[in-house]
Amino acid sequence: MNSKYIKENANDVVHHLEYNSERKHLIIPEYGRHLQKLIDQATDIPDREERNKIAKYIIQVMGSLNPHLRDVPDFQHKLWDQIFIMSDFRLDVDSPYPIPSREVLQLRPDALSYPQNFPKYRFYGNNIKYMIDVANQWEEGELKSALVKVIANHMKKSYLSWNKDTVKDDVIFEHLYELSDGKINLIQSSEELLNTTDLMRTNKRMSNKIMPAGQPKIQNNKNKNGKAKPFQKKNNNPK
Repeated sequence: MNSKYIKENANDVVHHLEYNSERKHLIIPEYGRHLQKLIDQATDIPDREERNKIAKYIIQVMGSLNPHLRDVPDFQHKLWDQIFIMSDFRLDVDSPYPIPSREVLQLRPDALSYPQNFPKYRFYGNNIKYMIDVANQWEEGELKSALVKVIANHMKKSYLSWNKDTVKDDVIFEHLYELSDGKINLIQSSEELLNTTDLMRTNKRMSNKIMPAGQPKIQNNKNKNGKAKPFQKKNNNPK
């Protein structure tokens, strides 16, 4: 009987089962276990010419797994970089592109500085702080006074959009004094900002504009007296 059709022993089959906990870690899991094994086998081939041939075949397989990326510029360059990364940089073949190194791959970008310079008053935003810094550089006069008043009114509107209640002008003046490092002082002045009701109405109008178009409005099923409206069945049969 041909050995090809000899029935295998069940105990031997169970003994050679592989569990995920015992398998090697996949460097790029998107390509799967079989492609990872294929790259490992190509790495162990002693003949360089045969390794180059197998590497080009693996690149074709990797490209067929991502047909949507064929039109992306430098797609082949990306595949060659990935095959070296998946081989743990042990694959020695002739690449048409520069071979990446482990040191370059493990480089970390510099930490970005947090743009918020005054986390105590985050509801004002960075633009208010920039406007205050510009106002500090201007000379005293009507133009600077008008800019300071615009800044104070915008601060009050931002405060109300966050607090959604009410705020006194003295609070806004104290915050403006603190954010300007004491250079803009309106605490003792008789300046009056815009009315809270008008600012809240403006915030509500802006929030309605942000709502997506076509969103159905919820209709109230109560009449003016607060009682529920009686159910009325529409009569689709014309008389």
